[in-house]
Amino acid sequence: MDESVRLSAWVHGQVQGVGFRWWTRSRALELGLVGHARNTSDGRVHVIAEGPRAACERLLTLLRSGNTPGRVNLVVEDWGAAQGGITGFEER
Repeated sequence: MDESVRLSAWVHGQVQGVGFRWWTRSRALELGLVGHARNTSDGRVHVIAEGPRAACERLLTLLRSGNTPGRVNLVVEDWGAAQGGITGFEER
């Protein structure tokens, strides 16, 4: 069985006010992930996703695909152990 992990991704570019968080939520739910996507004050979107590593890696690939709303210039990732206690996937 695929180990459960936490992906923390900071998405840089034109990603606020373009439906990016909604799009990310939709992809995450399709992949069976839990977590959230939230705007930051410096214009980035911070994505936290927990679930099987393969599903988190797929989400990361989608974030970097160039097929997102807006324009993604850079995605900085950090991996860790799943912390649990999260249900669903929210836009914040």
